[in-house]
Amino acid sequence: MRGAWRKFAAANAVAALVAGCATLPPPAAAPSTVERTDSSFSIGGRISARRGDAVVAGSFTWVHDATHDVIDLSSPLGQMIAKLDGGPDGVRVQLPQGRTEGAATWSELTERAFGVTIPVDGLAAWVRGLPRASAPFTVERDDRGRIALLRQLGWDIVYGYADDAAERPFRTSLRYPGAEAVDVRVVVDRWD
Repeated sequence: MRGAWRKFAAANAVAALVAGCATLPPPAAAPSTVERTDSSFSIGGRISARRGDAVVAGSFTWVHDATHDVIDLSSPLGQMIAKLDGGPDGVRVQLPQGRTEGAATWSELTERAFGVTIPVDGLAAWVRGLPRASAPFTVERDDRGRIALLRQLGWDIVYGYADDAAERPFRTSLRYPGAEAVDVRVVVDRWD
């Protein structure tokens, strides 16, 4: 009788363990390098960037592929703030006063045009909740296995998801700490 009781208790313990494991969400699959660097997207939303007194904010549309980006930035009233485009061979910004500027990198261009660095090249991965390819990073995941905090290239990137079922973040908050701290916030309203 005692042996039967032990078998019964052991079976119940195994059943409880299996039932407990069944309620855990599956871990998120690690994205492939091809997905990180080559996936095209088209999004629209809102962005703000701040460094000290320098601020730029507005609505945006962004078309990205592996070699080229086009970003239209407009005021809350729909007036053009800037049209940015470019890729590995250089980037340009067209401003409403007719002024056009070019630069070798997105960071250099946005610093010159807006007074605040917007890391567009990193954002192409980060806005999708992915680390940038070929750069070291650390992550903290939420209870659903999604990236909640990503640290890469000196940036701390915090993600917000619309609900428990969402696979892509709808809000991305970036901070580059230090004496010249930079804060960038991106809210994606639509993915095409």
